[in-house]
Amino acid sequence: MSSRPPIVAILGHVDHGKTTLLDYIRKSNITDREYGGITQKIGAYEITTNFKDYKTNKITFIDTPGHEAFTKLRARGANVADIALLLIDGKDSVMPQTEESISHIKAAGIPFIVVINKIDLPETNPDKVKNDLLKYEVMTEGKGGDVPVALVSAKTGKGINELLETILFIASDLKLTYDEKNPATAYIIETKKDRRGIVASAIIKDGSIKIADVVYTNDQKIKVKSLINDLGKNVTQVIPANPFEITGFNEMPEVGSMIKQQLTEKIATPDALPSTPSIALTLEDVLKVEVVEKRLPAIIKADSQGSVEAIKNSLKNNTNLNIVLIAVGEINKSDIFLAKATKSIIIGFTVKTSHEAESLAKQEKVIIKSYQIIYELLDELNEVANLIKEKEEKEKNLKGEAQILANFVIEGEKIFGVNVTKGKINLGDEIEVFRKNKPIGKTKLVSLKVRAKTVNEVKKGQEAGMIFGPPLDFVVGDVIKSIL
Repeated sequence: MSSRPPIVAILGHVDHGKTTLLDYIRKSNITDREYGGITQKIGAYEITTNFKDYKTNKITFIDTPGHEAFTKLRARGANVADIALLLIDGKDSVMPQTEESISHIKAAGIPFIVVINKIDLPETNPDKVKNDLLKYEVMTEGKGGDVPVALVSAKTGKGINELLETILFIASDLKLTYDEKNPATAYIIETKKDRRGIVASAIIKDGSIKIADVVYTNDQKIKVKSLINDLGKNVTQVIPANPFEITGFNEMPEVGSMIKQQLTEKIATPDALPSTPSIALTLEDVLKVEVVEKRLPAIIKADSQGSVEAIKNSLKNNTNLNIVLIAVGEINKSDIFLAKATKSIIIGFTVKTSHEAESLAKQEKVIIKSYQIIYELLDELNEVANLIKEKEEKEKNLKGEAQILANFVIEGEKIFGVNVTKGKINLGDEIEVFRKNKPIGKTKLVSLKVRAKTVNEVKKGQEAGMIFGPPLDFVVGDVIKSIL
């Protein structure tokens, strides 16, 4: 196994200096090539530091539009970044997009560094930034936590060497390795079409890719025609964590798609959540969302900071909600990508949803709920506690479950053929019927037979004939559940 460079993404509020920081680091690594060029086209670049005491002295930076692209990659199942930098202007401190960035980084579950920029200016106040971060449960070193802080000036370069060494130090703890003999694993971070045809920018995390290799993205087969590195040079091979461009596609691949050397099923994205025009949250909505640790994940956008504080205070004792993000502003594309990646419901209070976000929510099947009256929002969110308890009770009291495979009539009796998929079902059990996860009625099991022989019980894996009373309008595919 060989050590590979860490892959780093930078997130933060607009105008806090991300571009300046990236430009300074990039320029410091340019030798005899023109600034700009292919690096910006690829969307990532690799630098070589002067530090020799680590297993690698290289770092790969992802140059993306920010947390939207960062989360879009994760929503497609692509775990590209190893480390994140939370960039904050030392004068402005925490701003709305800073708060969003914190949520995106936490959702990714990767280590991060707080980078306080513009320390060359007299009005910069790093201590205020650290204190402000405490409101968002970001506890830095010296403030009760272990999140490292780097003080830099992206304009003069002050503190940037220390930042790069901190990145390498964290990377050494992560023990990032690869094996060139392993099947290649790479992720597409940008796509475009030019005179060369369809071109994808990617970063490789394991194995290697060579010219003329046959690789796959989802179900598309590609014979690698060319590989171009971040210096704009044609190369015959790429290894982790090289950023590169690859050609040979017949169809445009999705950003976030995995490039592999073995054909696999289309990469799964998080379970689809049906969009709905209704306002009120229902048990059906809750049942469709993956409740992690018995809490419903939610993203809340409100019209003002006052509304945010009121909602926060009202919900602080609701242990059945996991507030992934609560912030001021309209519901935008970034929120949809975060909801997709974290399987959250989005809730808006007197805010608009951008046309792009509406369209994307339908495409990604993300639930958006809108409210104009705060007590309605709070009442229904608090009702989620009861909905989740109801779901838990049903699951806890589930005795057995079966799926209806067929129905037929014998001597005037409607009989249903079933396959038991969970637990056991007994003659006389109270039965609840579900169609597409939605309850449609209750009845009782009045006759139970296996191969024409009456029995008292059937267990998982068995098939049986059942008669219910009172009869319900069952169809093939319905699920029946025996509740204790």
